[in-house]
Amino acid sequence: MDLLKEIRNVPDWPKPGIQFKDITTLAKNPAAFKESCDLIIKKYKKKNIDEVAAIEARGYVWGGVIAYQLGTGFILIRKPGKLPADTIIEEYELEYGTDKIEMHVDAIKKGERVLLFDDLLATGGTAKAACNLIEKAGGVVAGIAFVIELTGSLHGRDKLEGYDVLSLLEIPVEE
Repeated sequence: MDLLKEIRNVPDWPKPGIQFKDITTLAKNPAAFKESCDLIIKKYKKKNIDEVAAIEARGYVWGGVIAYQLGTGFILIRKPGKLPADTIIEEYELEYGTDKIEMHVDAIKKGERVLLFDDLLATGGTAKAACNLIEKAGGVVAGIAFVIELTGSLHGRDKLEGYDVLSLLEIPVEE
Protein backbone atom coordinates (compact mmCIF):
# COMPACT_ATOMS: atom_id res chain seq x y z
CA MET A 1 0.00 0.00 0.00
CA ASP A 2 1.23 3.48 -0.83
CA LEU A 3 0.83 5.29 2.49
CA LEU A 4 1.92 8.56 0.91
CA LYS A 5 -1.32 8.67 -1.10
CA GLU A 6 -3.22 8.73 2.21
CA ILE A 7 -1.59 11.97 3.39
CA ARG A 8 -3.57 15.12 2.62
CA ASN A 9 -1.64 18.28 1.81
CA VAL A 10 -3.26 21.44 3.20
CA PRO A 11 -1.74 24.57 1.65
CA ASP A 12 -1.21 27.71 3.71
CA TRP A 13 -2.10 26.13 7.06
CA PRO A 14 -1.62 27.11 9.83
CA LYS A 15 -0.09 30.14 8.11
CA PRO A 16 0.70 31.26 4.53
CA GLY A 17 3.55 29.36 2.91
CA ILE A 18 3.20 26.20 5.04
CA GLN A 19 2.25 22.99 3.26
CA PHE A 20 0.67 21.07 6.16
CA LYS A 21 0.84 17.28 5.96
CA ASP A 22 -2.46 16.05 7.37
CA ILE A 23 -2.15 12.54 8.77
CA THR A 24 -5.82 12.32 9.79
CA THR A 25 -6.69 11.04 6.33
CA LEU A 26 -4.28 8.11 6.81
CA ALA A 27 -5.76 7.39 10.25
CA LYS A 28 -9.27 7.36 8.77
CA ASN A 29 -8.37 4.64 6.24
CA PRO A 30 -8.50 1.32 8.16
CA ALA A 31 -6.05 -0.50 5.87
CA ALA A 32 -3.54 2.37 5.82
CA PHE A 33 -3.76 2.92 9.57
CA LYS A 34 -3.26 -0.80 10.23
CA GLU A 35 -0.32 -0.96 7.85
CA SER A 36 1.40 2.06 9.41
CA CYS A 37 1.04 0.53 12.89
CA ASP A 38 2.12 -2.93 11.70
CA LEU A 39 5.30 -1.60 10.07
CA ILE A 40 6.41 0.06 13.30
CA ILE A 41 5.46 -2.94 15.43
CA LYS A 42 7.36 -5.30 13.11
CA LYS A 43 10.56 -3.27 13.48
CA TYR A 44 10.42 -3.04 17.28
CA LYS A 45 8.76 -6.36 18.21
CA LYS A 46 12.07 -8.05 19.10
CA LYS A 47 13.84 -4.99 20.55
CA ASN A 48 12.86 -5.64 24.20
CA ILE A 49 10.77 -2.49 24.51
CA ASP A 50 9.47 -1.89 28.06
CA GLU A 51 7.38 1.23 27.41
CA VAL A 52 6.04 3.23 24.49
CA ALA A 53 5.98 7.01 24.93
CA ALA A 54 4.10 9.31 22.58
CA ILE A 55 3.82 13.05 22.12
CA GLU A 56 0.38 14.65 22.12
CA ALA A 57 -1.94 14.63 20.36
CA ARG A 58 -1.73 12.66 17.12
CA GLY A 59 1.10 10.60 18.60
CA TYR A 60 -1.38 9.10 21.05
CA VAL A 61 -3.45 7.56 18.26
CA TRP A 62 -0.59 5.37 17.04
CA GLY A 63 1.29 5.15 20.33
CA GLY A 64 -1.53 3.42 22.19
CA VAL A 65 -1.95 0.83 19.45
CA ILE A 66 1.80 0.20 19.27
CA ALA A 67 2.06 -0.18 23.07
CA TYR A 68 -0.87 -2.60 23.10
CA GLN A 69 0.60 -4.72 20.31
CA LEU A 70 4.06 -4.75 21.91
CA GLY A 71 2.56 -5.61 25.31
CA THR A 72 4.08 -2.55 27.01
CA GLY A 73 2.89 0.35 29.09
CA PHE A 74 2.05 3.68 27.49
CA ILE A 75 3.52 7.03 28.56
CA LEU A 76 1.93 10.36 27.71
CA ILE A 77 4.20 13.29 26.91
CA ARG A 78 2.20 16.52 27.03
CA LYS A 79 2.30 20.28 26.98
CA PRO A 80 2.76 21.79 30.47
CA GLY A 81 -0.14 21.87 32.88
CA LYS A 82 -2.00 18.88 31.44
CA LEU A 83 -0.72 16.07 33.70
CA PRO A 84 -2.12 15.78 37.25
CA ALA A 85 0.87 14.49 39.26
CA ASP A 86 4.50 15.61 39.68
CA THR A 87 6.24 16.11 36.35
CA ILE A 88 9.60 16.73 34.79
CA ILE A 89 9.76 19.43 32.13
CA GLU A 90 11.99 19.92 29.11
CA GLU A 91 12.22 23.23 27.25
CA TYR A 92 13.22 23.31 23.58
CA GLU A 93 13.81 25.82 20.82
CA LEU A 94 11.27 26.64 18.15
CA GLU A 95 11.86 28.63 14.98
CA TYR A 96 10.67 31.70 16.89
CA GLY A 97 10.93 31.22 20.66
CA THR A 98 10.70 28.20 22.94
CA ASP A 99 8.19 25.61 24.06
CA LYS A 100 7.99 22.93 26.76
CA ILE A 101 6.81 19.36 27.18
CA GLU A 102 6.48 17.26 30.30
CA MET A 103 5.79 13.77 31.62
CA HIS A 104 5.14 12.28 35.02
CA VAL A 105 8.23 11.89 37.21
CA ASP A 106 7.39 8.24 37.87
CA ALA A 107 6.50 7.29 34.28
CA ILE A 108 9.76 5.41 33.64
CA LYS A 109 11.82 3.15 35.84
CA LYS A 110 15.61 3.38 35.65
CA GLY A 111 16.94 1.33 32.74
CA GLU A 112 13.61 0.78 30.98
CA ARG A 113 13.84 0.66 27.20
CA VAL A 114 11.43 3.18 25.67
CA LEU A 115 10.17 3.48 22.11
CA LEU A 116 9.22 7.08 21.38
CA PHE A 117 6.52 7.77 18.79
CA ASP A 118 5.32 10.95 17.15
CA ASP A 119 3.40 11.36 13.93
CA LEU A 120 5.82 13.71 12.18
CA LEU A 121 9.48 14.68 12.29
CA ALA A 122 10.13 18.24 11.10
CA THR A 123 12.84 20.24 12.89
CA GLY A 124 13.38 17.53 15.53
CA GLY A 125 13.04 19.86 18.51
CA THR A 126 10.04 18.18 20.11
CA ALA A 127 11.40 14.66 19.59
CA LYS A 128 14.81 15.59 21.02
CA ALA A 129 13.14 17.19 24.03
CA ALA A 130 11.11 14.00 24.56
CA CYS A 131 14.32 11.94 24.37
CA ASN A 132 15.83 14.23 27.01
CA LEU A 133 12.80 13.67 29.27
CA ILE A 134 13.06 9.90 28.90
CA GLU A 135 16.77 9.97 29.68
CA LYS A 136 16.36 12.36 32.65
CA ALA A 137 13.88 9.86 34.10
CA GLY A 138 16.49 7.10 33.77
CA GLY A 139 15.09 5.46 30.66
CA VAL A 140 16.91 4.36 27.54
CA VAL A 141 15.59 5.56 24.18
CA ALA A 142 15.49 2.25 22.31
CA GLY A 143 14.03 3.80 19.17
CA ILE A 144 12.10 6.73 17.74
CA ALA A 145 9.37 6.13 15.17
CA PHE A 146 7.46 8.54 12.94
CA VAL A 147 4.92 8.07 10.20
CA ILE A 148 6.24 11.12 8.30
CA GLU A 149 9.66 12.74 8.12
CA LEU A 150 9.93 16.08 6.34
CA THR A 151 13.30 16.08 4.60
CA GLY A 152 15.35 18.86 3.11
CA SER A 153 16.12 22.13 4.80
CA LEU A 154 14.60 21.26 8.20
CA HIS A 155 17.34 18.74 9.18
CA GLY A 156 15.22 17.21 11.96
CA ARG A 157 17.02 13.88 11.81
CA ASP A 158 20.31 15.65 12.59
CA LYS A 159 19.01 16.52 16.08
CA LEU A 160 18.37 12.82 16.66
CA GLU A 161 21.83 11.62 15.67
CA GLY A 162 22.83 8.52 17.60
CA TYR A 163 19.26 7.27 18.02
CA ASP A 164 17.56 4.47 16.07
CA VAL A 165 15.08 6.48 13.95
CA LEU A 166 12.37 4.96 11.76
CA SER A 167 10.29 7.07 9.38
CA LEU A 168 7.70 5.29 7.27
CA LEU A 169 7.46 8.16 4.77
CA GLU A 170 9.98 10.79 3.76
CA ILE A 171 8.45 13.88 2.21
CA PRO A 172 10.66 16.64 0.80
CA VAL A 173 9.91 20.09 2.20
CA GLU A 174 8.38 22.26 -0.48
CA GLU A 175 10.28 25.51 -0.53
